[in-house]
Amino acid sequence: MKVLFLTPQVPYPPQQGAALRNWGLISGLAARHDMAILSFLSPGQSLEPADPLQSAARIETVPLPARTLRDRLRSMLTTRQPDMALRLVSESYARRLADWLAREPFDVVHIGGIEMAPYLGIVNSAQPRPVTVFDDLNCEYLLQRRAFLTDLGTPARWAGAAYSFVQWRRLYRYEAQVCRHADRVLAVSDADAAALRDLVPGLDVTVVPNGVDTQAYVPGIFDTELQIPKDALVFTGTMDFRPNVDAVLWFAQKVLPLVRAQVPEVSFFVVGQRPHRRLDCLRRDPAVKLTGWVEDVHPYIAQAAVYVAPLRIGGGTRLKLLEAMAMGKPVVATRLGAEGYPVTDERELLLADTPADFAAAVVRLLRETERQAALGQAARAFVEEYYDWRIIVPRVDEVYRSITESPIAGETIKSPG
Repeated sequence: MKVLFLTPQVPYPPQQGAALRNWGLISGLAARHDMAILSFLSPGQSLEPADPLQSAARIETVPLPARTLRDRLRSMLTTRQPDMALRLVSESYARRLADWLAREPFDVVHIGGIEMAPYLGIVNSAQPRPVTVFDDLNCEYLLQRRAFLTDLGTPARWAGAAYSFVQWRRLYRYEAQVCRHADRVLAVSDADAAALRDLVPGLDVTVVPNGVDTQAYVPGIFDTELQIPKDALVFTGTMDFRPNVDAVLWFAQKVLPLVRAQVPEVSFFVVGQRPHRRLDCLRRDPAVKLTGWVEDVHPYIAQAAVYVAPLRIGGGTRLKLLEAMAMGKPVVATRLGAEGYPVTDERELLLADTPADFAAAVVRLLRETERQAALGQAARAFVEEYYDWRIIVPRVDEVYRSITESPIAGETIKSPG
């Protein structure tokens, strides 16, 4: 079967959420299908001949379109489209996609995230028409609704709340349109699938969870010169992503002082590229380290005493949680941070939602090394059983085969406007 992936960034090396998922699926599906990728290429990024990506799939790239804050504000005032529908609009990408579909028939086009949904119309107009799979990496309207409700409680964040309110309402309409016009919709969790069915009653949604390569994320210290303190708490993620910024600020300002009162030597490592300027206030705290971009997050996770996932905003599921659990780390998370995974408090991780409860869970693990080890072992076993890509990829393969063999294959479907 010939499959074309539309991705918002080159999925290798996989260093953030969408790329991690897209690479996990592409690398697993490559053994079963003839894979191709049409992707945006970020400034300064290049494709290396030795990259595993080159052997897994044929790939063509288009430069990432430039979009300024002024452009975003203008579109917010002059259109009814959500920001995510405009973020990756590119005439060059549209032409390249149309040309590729004209010269080569594909059985399936896999749309990797809502940012790529504007190209659904081109795919649905192709002759012969491939079947389309929309992979909704986050239930985006739900994420913005949660961001609005979180920021509404803080007067200093009312501008952010206003933005999220507008985006929530626009995404509610747009995300429903995209789901209606794809042949099949994938969601990363039962919770996201239910939220999408609220948008489109009766929608056929297949849950394909996020996964992790358990052979790449293994317990133990990696061979590295990095040495971090014994009582280090670690968070990883792209640090200009709003839910991550909110999580780190909440933890550093509300939780960490409570932990430090009982464990004075504790430190907090925030590992991720592009730290937002809202995090600059944390640089004055000697217990907090903002690393910025690092070549490899493994050593930080491996040496963490406790991995923390204090998220209060979000949709989908957090790949960072799977990475830490696969490495046998004890995890403390909010219930939202662990949403979408069938974990049990006190078995695979500890769950806490208030500053006091979160701090108490962290302190408990810092003091109980045997409990750290037990949680880490249970977490690793949980991920191996349910969330290795080798278990998840066959579900996508089954989706491809079911829709290409159905009567809908080859029909022309109106695309979202």
